[in-house]
Amino acid sequence: MEPKTLKGTTTIGLTCSDGVVFIADMRASWGTFIASKRARKTFNINDMVGATVAGSVGDAEALMRLIQAEASLYEMNNRKKMSAKAISALMANILQGSKVFPYIVQLIIGGYDNGKPTLYTLDPIGGLIEEKMAATGSGSPMAYGVLEQRYSEDKAVEENLPIALRALESAMQRDCATGDGISLVTITKEGFRAYKKEEIDGLIEEIKKE
Repeated sequence: MEPKTLKGTTTIGLTCSDGVVFIADMRASWGTFIASKRARKTFNINDMVGATVAGSVGDAEALMRLIQAEASLYEMNNRKKMSAKAISALMANILQGSKVFPYIVQLIIGGYDNGKPTLYTLDPIGGLIEEKMAATGSGSPMAYGVLEQRYSEDKAVEENLPIALRALESAMQRDCATGDGISLVTITKEGFRAYKKEEIDGLIEEIKKE
């Protein structure tokens, strides 16, 4: 019998005119059981690059520890930060090299490289595609329904934040593996910013007034 792994999620990545938005829920499921309501799905790789993860919690956390270490080692040796493109390419090579026993993950990696927002999606065996917007996980079809109608790469981060929240809320309403809180991150020229719960609640209240 195939062993069960902690999984189930919705993650979203958006490029904007002045940065990148990452948003994800916080539920980890084990079959039909909600195993955690505090699962971490957004990660800071370096000050200008972040990631979201969907799939097996153990595989995702192991990969993030590995790529964070590689980014830190690169910065120490080269005295500059590793770009989102380079980090994504390295991660794709790691996943491809493990395809016989693959990591059960879907990744979105993005950052603000030399004034340009970039975003990449990766599949479990190292497929690498550059995107303007992306959603992964079991709730992604619902999220895409909102994003296709409202998102624009020409909008600023502040304009796309409510759209990202609406897309995730749509997934939380209809996908039973998505829920239990929101993790929100932006990356701009000022660097990586993780929003506090009260800030996210304030944004949601503003949306309700519209």
